[in-house]
Amino acid sequence: MILSQEKLLGLLQKYPPEKQHTLAVFQDIQQECGYLPKEHIIEAAQYLKTPLSQAYAMATFYRSFSLTPRGKYVIKVCDGTACHIKNIHEMRDTLARILDIDAGNTDKDGLFTLETVSCLGACSIAPVMQINDEYFGSLTVEKIYDILAKFYEVESYEKERSEV
Repeated sequence: MILSQEKLLGLLQKYPPEKQHTLAVFQDIQQECGYLPKEHIIEAAQYLKTPLSQAYAMATFYRSFSLTPRGKYVIKVCDGTACHIKNIHEMRDTLARILDIDAGNTDKDGLFTLETVSCLGACSIAPVMQINDEYFGSLTVEKIYDILAKFYEVESYEKERSEV
C-alpha cells in the first residue's frame, strides 16, 4: 500500500530532518505499508537529507525491512539450534507445501509471507514459529495444519462480513 502524500508527510514530520532518524522513519513506513515502497524511500531520504545510496543500503541491510509487499500474515520460522535439532525443517517444508511458496515469498492471495529467521528467542518451546506477533511452539505437522486452518477461517469470516 502506498501512503498518501499527506500521510507520508505526517510520518516524516514526527522526526527532525536529520540522517540519524532514517531507521525510525523506515520502521514507521513499513509499519503502515507492510513494506518499504521505493517512492517512500526516496522521499524519506530527501526529507532526512540522506544520500539515496545510504538510504537503500540501510533498507537492504536490515532483514526486518522488505522492499516488496508482504502478506497480511508474516510467518517467521525459527532456524536456531534448538529448533533445528527438533526438526523445524519438516515444519517449514509443510508450510511451504500448504502455502505453495518457498521461504522468502508471499502466496498468490497476498495472505501469507513465509520467512526463515535465525532465532526467535523461544528455545524452550522449540520448534517454534511466529505469525505476526503470536508465537506457536512445540510444533508438529498436525499443529501446522490446525494453526493455518484457524487463520483461513478468520479470513473466510472477514470476507463474508465485508460482502454483507
